[in-house]
Amino acid sequence: MTVAVIQALVLAFAFVVILMPTYLRLLRAIGFGKHIRTEDGPGGHEAKEGTPTMGGLLLIIVVLLLATVFGAWEPSTAPTLLALLGVGILGAADDVLNALTGVGIRGRHKIIWQLVVAVAAALYLQNHFGFTGFRAPIVGDVFVGPIPWIAIAVIAIVGASNGVNLTDGLDGLAGGTLVFAFLAFMFIALLNVPTQSNLGLVCALAAGAMIGFLWFNVHPASIFMGDAGSLSFGAALAVTALMTGQVLILPVIGIVFVIETGSVMLQIPYYKLTHGKRIFLFTPLHHHFEMLGWPETKVTGRFWIIGALGGLLGVTFFLASIRAIA
Repeated sequence: MTVAVIQALVLAFAFVVILMPTYLRLLRAIGFGKHIRTEDGPGGHEAKEGTPTMGGLLLIIVVLLLATVFGAWEPSTAPTLLALLGVGILGAADDVLNALTGVGIRGRHKIIWQLVVAVAAALYLQNHFGFTGFRAPIVGDVFVGPIPWIAIAVIAIVGASNGVNLTDGLDGLAGGTLVFAFLAFMFIALLNVPTQSNLGLVCALAAGAMIGFLWFNVHPASIFMGDAGSLSFGAALAVTALMTGQVLILPVIGIVFVIETGSVMLQIPYYKLTHGKRIFLFTPLHHHFEMLGWPETKVTGRFWIIGALGGLLGVTFFLASIRAIA
């Protein structure tokens, strides 16, 4: 199975690299360029106006297609793949509206759709697999009960989806951190007890497709991931964490997504309560460092390092949880 996982990663990379130039020409032909709103980031991003967006849609297609080719569709992988598809539809619709009108789907409407998918996924997982707890480092298995499990699962899916979306503000930033996150869960799935080989293969497909995307998305980006990619891969990552029983280490593996989201959650109420004062110069946090004068590539590179360390630490915690039940 290890050979199949490596093949899956390499093939996903190759498919994206081969198909992306044609996909880029199609997006340019139909005018699917990103509208940059100056209030969404510091100055200097106006040059990105018109860059093709919705690159995530191609990644979803490649992952779903290759999962079928490898025969990876099964009860343990279907929730991840269906979350990728379900939230991807929402993200693609938002990208289309942004390209056509300059304004995407309203935030509250996005949350409603995400909640629908998250609740459906959580109910399916709990009913089908009987999940009632999580596996914690050192401690081992922790029982919480069906209803709290469903609530935590919904929070994880919606939180990860929006966390990746908030991180997707600089060239290569969300893509690179997603690579480390999916690689971490690939190892977790392959080393889990019992082994979840096909889930590990799906993680390899996601990581490979994202690496292929980075070929075109590193600075200066030729294409953006768009909500089709950021929302959907974030949700799929959370469902994968739930399937492995390791959702408690999701905030460690996805540490970049957590700090990006946290910066926004701190800034907005503080700004309102203090009548315009700020904790950070700009949020999400990557924009704060841009305002400090860091080049975009430096911000991205250093966030990648944090994401890689988070992935390694998360796998370490996973191994500790395995030892706790041995």
